[in-house]
This record gives sequence, structure tokens and C-alpha cells, in this order.
Amino acid sequence: MKSDLDQLMAARHLTAIVVTGEAHDNPPRSYLSNGAHVTGGYIIKKQGSDAVMVVNGMETEEAAKSGLQVFSYSDLGYAQMVSEAKGDATKAGIALWGAMLERFGITSGRVGIYGVGNLHSQIEFTRLLSETYPVYQFVGETGMTLFDEAYITKDEAELTIIRSVAKRTTEVVAATWDFISGHRAAGETVVKTDGSALTIGDVKRFVRRALLDRDLEDTDMIFAQGRDGGFPHSRGEADMALQLGQAIVFDIFPRQLGGGYHHDMTRTWSIGYASPEVERVYQQVMDAFDIAVETFRPGIEAKKLQEAVLDHFEAAGHPTGRSTPGTSVGYVHSLGHGVGLNIHERPGIGHLSPDKLVAGNLITIEPGLYYPEQGFGVRIEDTFYITNSGELLSLTDFRKDLVLPLRES
Repeated sequence: MKSDLDQLMAARHLTAIVVTGEAHDNPPRSYLSNGAHVTGGYIIKKQGSDAVMVVNGMETEEAAKSGLQVFSYSDLGYAQMVSEAKGDATKAGIALWGAMLERFGITSGRVGIYGVGNLHSQIEFTRLLSETYPVYQFVGETGMTLFDEAYITKDEAELTIIRSVAKRTTEVVAATWDFISGHRAAGETVVKTDGSALTIGDVKRFVRRALLDRDLEDTDMIFAQGRDGGFPHSRGEADMALQLGQAIVFDIFPRQLGGGYHHDMTRTWSIGYASPEVERVYQQVMDAFDIAVETFRPGIEAKKLQEAVLDHFEAAGHPTGRSTPGTSVGYVHSLGHGVGLNIHERPGIGHLSPDKLVAGNLITIEPGLYYPEQGFGVRIEDTFYITNSGELLSLTDFRKDLVLPLRES
């Protein structure tokens, strides 16, 4: 979590870190700026000191919402730098970096560069920085980065936000259930008042509007019916009409509007009725979900939850990634993952995961079975927080009913 940043920097021998790039779709920036949405600029943190922001003068008021100390480009003499560079933005930018590092007492050492931006520009810009300021070593990271490691546990301030996102997300799922159930069927097709088919595209447009009404945004939800639901990441076909008795995998993972924390949940619905085969598989997935929750203990190796679910599915005769590596049917993915500013974070909950589950983790549990050639897939998912007392607390407050009845016949 954020209080670990100095320790994580020390472990990487980083004198300072600089986060660059725009506010939107930039998790490291959102993390350090406490969600403030600022166009451009930089966040600089020296080991042992609080982070500061350096932004365009027009952005100082917005940047102040971060709670960080804010400096404008003018405070660092940027206008003079532009003049001396004869308008060359790259040269002026190089000069600005030197002024920032000097101003905040970073006189030498390893400087980690983080954030999101144009790869080609950042590679060249970093080369120029290194040539201009050889006293610094400008570095990046692969593997488990500083921010990846910090994200693994969430603090109380983050949890407050995450609870709110979870509550609003489940409100949208409840509204979607009610929206579909308010329609009627003509034969096996769900239809609107004018008699035309209710389509997946209609449902997705409803969901997106409902999210926006709650200051959330869609991040490419899954609403996949029948055979499409048998492919775990099929988004569904917009022009497909909703049909009675077809399993629908509805996986929704929105985030705060403009970028921020996510909530992740999945429900499988069958409108009107469910086939005996889908009912049977649905119950097996529900049992797997319960087994995973019951297996959890504070500090347990994450893979133990997956192994318990693998044992359950394999005993029922389903292929899995362990029993049949590379399988595209049966249980084909891990049990879950961390979630936060990124939809997929550590810890991972697969049978090869090295991670442990500890207080502060925000994780999903999402067993599923997939049989596209039999015309269905089933997945159930909640997001959980591991409390300081070791409780696995679900933040997904919506029922797990398979059959979604229509109110009108």
C-alpha cells in the first residue's frame, strides 16, 4: 500500500521516482495523485519525502485536490527554458526535468520513471535525459514493479472508494435484471413493446447509461449468450436477440468515471427457464465458489483455493488446466486475481501462483465452466476484501439466481 512506497523504493535502490503521462488510464498517476484528474505534468517522489506535483499553471487548482504540494511550470522558470530552447519543446522538457530534480533535492542516483504514454517518445526522451544528466541513472522496471507491489494491499482510504464503486456496480446489475425482466417473450425471443427483439446491444446501452448515471464507466463488459458464453472473454454480439433458456454470462468490471478503482462481478442468467444441463453445471460452479470461500484462511497460499476448485471440477469429470493443459473446454482459467486501479493485479489465484492471501488484498473469486459446442458457459464472480481480522468480506451484494423471470407473458 502507499505507506510502503519508501520501503519499496529502497529495495530497488531508487533515489526518486517520477510519474509522467496524462491522468486518464494511468494507474500510477491516479495512485499517487489520489485520483485528481490533471492534464499533463509530473509527480515526483524522493525517497523519504512526500510526493509533489508539477503542472501547467492552468491545472494548479485541480492538482491541489490531490492533497499534494503543487508547483507550476512557472515556479520552475519554464518560460525562460522555452525561450532558451527557441521553442523546441523537447529541449525545454529536458531542462524542466533538470530543474525539477534539483528543486526537490535529487542531486544524483537512480530515478525510476513510471506512468503511461507514447512508448516511442518516452524511449527517446529517456535517452536524451541520460545524455544530458549523466549524474542520474534513469530506469524502468519489468516483472513485479514498485507499483505492482504497492497495489497488492489497499489501505482504508482506498477501501472507502472501492466500497462505493462496488455498491454502485451492484445497483447497475440489479437495474439490468429489472430492465430485462420488464419485457415479454414472443415464442422464445424476448421482445420490446413494439414487438421487435430485445438485443444484447440494447442491454449494453442500458448498462452504460446506468453506469454513467452513477459516475462509473464501462470497460468493455461481457454479455455473451449461448455458444458465445462458452468462450470466457467473448463480449457477445450486439445484434443478437435475447432468447429464453439460453445461458448468459454477464461480466461487468466498471471503474470510476475518468479512470480509477474498479469493481468486478459476474452473474450467469437464463431468461425464463434454464435447461437441465445448464442447471446441473450452474450448481457445480456454485459449489466450486463455496468451496473456494470455505478453503480461505488468512496467509494461505493462493494456489490452495484454486487446487480445491480443481479437485472439485475434476472429480465431476470436467477437464481443467491442470488435468488437461491447454484445454479450451471445462475449467480453463484461474480462480481469480487482485483488482484495483487495474482490473487485473496481484495476487494471482492460479495453481502455479507464488502469492499468499493477506489482509488488505482485494481479490475476485470466479469459477466457471465452458462448453461452447454444447451452447453455454457459466461463471460466478464476487469481489472480496481481506480485512485486518482475516475475514474474507464480499463487496458484491447481489443475489446469485440463475433464472431471470419475465414479468410479462
